[in-house]
Amino acid sequence: MGRVTGRRQTGRTRVRSAAASVLGATAVFVSLVAPAGQDPVPAADSAPAFPAVNYAVAVDESASLAAEDIKAEKAAAKRIALGDVSSSSQVTVFGFAAAETAGQRVVDPVCPRTTLDAAGREEVGGCVDELRSRKKGEGTGTDLPTAIRQGVDDLTDGSDASVPRVLFLLTDGKMDVKDSFKYGDPAHREAEGERQLKEALKEAAAQNVQIWPLGFGPDPDKKQLDQIAAGGYRKGCVELPSATPRAHKVDGAKDVGTTLEKIFAAAHCLRHEEGPSKRPPATLEIGISPLATVGSIVVDKGDPEVKITYIDPAGDKIPANSRTYKGSRFELAGGTGTVEALKIVDPLPGTWKIKAEAPEGHRSLPVAVSVLWQGELRGAITMDPPSPQAGEKVTVTMRLQTREGYEIKDPRDYEGLRVRSELTGDGFSPLALDLADNGKGVDPDASDGSFTGTVTIPEDAAGALTVSATLTASGLSADTRSETGDVAPGELPVKAPLELPAGDTHPGGTVTGTLDVSNTTDTAHTLRLSVADVKDGLLSVEPNEITLKPGERGTREVTVRVSPASAFGDRLGDDGLDLSGTFTVVDTTDDDRTLERAPVSVRVTPEPGIWDKYWWAFVAGAVVLALAVAAVVAWLRLRRRRRDPFGLVLQLVSADGTVVNEHRAGHGNNKQWYEFAVAEAHRSPRIEKRAHGPYAVRRSREGGAVVRKGGSRVPLPTHGQVQLTDTLSLALGGTPGQGPRPTQGAFAGGPDPRPSAPGGGAYDDFL
Repeated sequence: MGRVTGRRQTGRTRVRSAAASVLGATAVFVSLVAPAGQDPVPAADSAPAFPAVNYAVAVDESASLAAEDIKAEKAAAKRIALGDVSSSSQVTVFGFAAAETAGQRVVDPVCPRTTLDAAGREEVGGCVDELRSRKKGEGTGTDLPTAIRQGVDDLTDGSDASVPRVLFLLTDGKMDVKDSFKYGDPAHREAEGERQLKEALKEAAAQNVQIWPLGFGPDPDKKQLDQIAAGGYRKGCVELPSATPRAHKVDGAKDVGTTLEKIFAAAHCLRHEEGPSKRPPATLEIGISPLATVGSIVVDKGDPEVKITYIDPAGDKIPANSRTYKGSRFELAGGTGTVEALKIVDPLPGTWKIKAEAPEGHRSLPVAVSVLWQGELRGAITMDPPSPQAGEKVTVTMRLQTREGYEIKDPRDYEGLRVRSELTGDGFSPLALDLADNGKGVDPDASDGSFTGTVTIPEDAAGALTVSATLTASGLSADTRSETGDVAPGELPVKAPLELPAGDTHPGGTVTGTLDVSNTTDTAHTLRLSVADVKDGLLSVEPNEITLKPGERGTREVTVRVSPASAFGDRLGDDGLDLSGTFTVVDTTDDDRTLERAPVSVRVTPEPGIWDKYWWAFVAGAVVLALAVAAVVAWLRLRRRRRDPFGLVLQLVSADGTVVNEHRAGHGNNKQWYEFAVAEAHRSPRIEKRAHGPYAVRRSREGGAVVRKGGSRVPLPTHGQVQLTDTLSLALGGTPGQGPRPTQGAFAGGPDPRPSAPGGGAYDDFL
């Protein structure tokens, strides 16, 4: 058996899940358990479902809480409505204190049962503002039993019993019924209150109502709050400690958001990830897991004037008021308040950016971001070999995937995961398996999302075998996978183990491997090849059927093909992803006996761009261009140097051949002409440098120089002369045979620093 592993993902590569989440209690989870002997229905083909949660919020209005505590409670109640990810959920909100005289009441209803669609969220945000602190004479005690009974009644009256029920109790936990006449004689009211509290909690547990107490105030009664949490329904959405109701203390209004979101996530089996906090203008980043099927990005703006823009991992802004975009569905709630939440169904996973902007005067408070999400974890199980003999040791592997078949390798995505596995079959009692992802024993790599273990088939096993594994994690719907095989009576007559090399490919690419086939029978056997545990079309195998001749031994080439880029959309990103499936070989001639079930993992990276494909050509072209430019620059420099008159010895020669003046030329102008004039031509003739003078000289490429006078250019040979005036001519000084050159000491009191030409020629000859 072989496995393509490819490169390990870096970072948290994200892929979109096409499924819905399942909220609330175990009763409403999507079950992926298949009938015995059958593969489970692929999660990728299941229909989205977004079950609702019914919950009530009881807010303590008693005198034992200060005004700032009431304010924090109201903020918490609003955040509950904004944080829920199902638009079908319903909520009621009421305040409570105590009834201490006739005409007073314990409960102040403020928000009737409201469905949390977009409009309902806004309604709850408004009606929560009606909560207030009780004044003297209005009943200022704390009647906890009545508040709990009211919450249970709101959650059960006319509601579907299959929908999860959650009561949030916001209080300091200090029961005060000493002035409540309904509890009988004053001397026994405290004891009666405790008795009725136990009865109310017992009724809550019987009606499957979870109670999550939130402790407000400087010193909430932790013992009382713990008692209340333990007295209600204890079975949450999954059997994990994080989903079991317990009390939490809220440290003031500033702590409401973070504390409540953690509790809310636990109560509804959601995942909570806290992001950064910055003052606007700022861009905050937070990640959404590839397992997420529905989630809410919650933004605590601090100031309602702050404007928020959401940018997905592909870099696209989510259009304002958009309901659907790029395959996701959106719902914005609370945009006009200090807290808003963007609910996303089927979110694009990866790093989301939240851009916060605010006008001057509204930038003093920080903007905080967090995400609540729920997803669907999927596994793919293999047993190697799939048809073992009695007494043979088999290896069982459960690989974590998204529901489309993308591998999950970041342990943060499945934090708190529990894996339970067992082997069942004819002739023996069920055997528990220990599957681990710790890199020890048969598990090849730690924390790579593959849980592996071994089990020995009992000697008395006969007939069918089934290995199963169940994945359970808070915030993720449970998934059970199973594989069925048969106990082989002896060595199988037909075998086809797979070998696939490790490697990467691009959309539309292939990975080629071999089947090491053997058929020891005297009849032909037809084998059916397929790739399972992956969304249809993402991976396929060619050929999908082969026939082995009687007695055939050898290898057959097989190709695993990746779907074109259009099938991945924005999922690939820049880093690519790991696509996994299960390569299956079934012998159709032998009652569809499974010969091979091998996990395959293909690293798929985006098709390289023009630069990635032809970088060598670009580099080579750049080198050639650089060389060409360097050659042109060198030629221009050489040309300039050849024309530069610097160092020429200019001689004024009289009519009788006498040299009356010598002048050493300097560098020429930008066109390499050294301009000069003849001063006092009839008394004491001499050459003077003069810009725009009547004469100019530069070196000639053929040797000697060129003289410009009166608009014409006249060659000046090394041993020749050019007439300048009626009585004076221009000649070049220098050693005969070497051309003109300055005399010793012409260069700042030293010899000429320029090198001679190869072969001993002078500078002018070299040029």
